[in-house]
Amino acid sequence: MSWVRIWVHMVFSTKNKVPFLHQKIRKQVIQHIRQNAETIGIWLDSVNGYVDHVHCLISLNKDQTISKVAQLIKGESSFWINRYNLTNSKFAWQG
Repeated sequence: MSWVRIWVHMVFSTKNKVPFLHQKIRKQVIQHIRQNAETIGIWLDSVNGYVDHVHCLISLNKDQTISKVAQLIKGESSFWINRYNLTNSKFAWQG
């Protein structure tokens, strides 16, 4: 069996670059993204960000695609943010 490791630096911003991710929320979101990635089998080496964007360093294995991993991370985290009302208005990541 071959061994494949592809590193991807993924950066995604909040919709319209709205600064939703102030320090308290950002820490919660980063921790949640890390825990969720581990749960669903995404190797997330590091994750960090600022008020309007997040950086993820991800190692893909041979059966993962960049688009699917981005969809899983972004979709689930925005659902989680809205579910727990962490922002004053509806939260979304940039498309």
